[in-house]
Amino acid sequence: MIARVAVWEPMPTDDRGWVLDAAATVPGVHGAYHLVDPATGNGLSVAFFEDEAAAQAARRAIAKRAEEIGWHNAPHPAPVSETMYQVVRQM
Repeated sequence: MIARVAVWEPMPTDDRGWVLDAAATVPGVHGAYHLVDPATGNGLSVAFFEDEAAAQAARRAIAKRAEEIGWHNAPHPAPVSETMYQVVRQM
């Protein structure tokens, strides 16, 4: 299992539920969460994937949905960093 963690400074407040919905349609996606620190407004986007193939499939599903809804027709903030991690322990 792998995890993708994106750091936001600050976490966007626009509706990004469509990203989670698109990722949820992909086999091998185990969960995705947006976390916000209420004191700073900064946040993390965390997603868990069975393997790299599932992560790439989720990226393609998100890109397809972004195109369908015209997401890239207007500027939107991007994360300050993205890191892929190997998950070594899970419940």
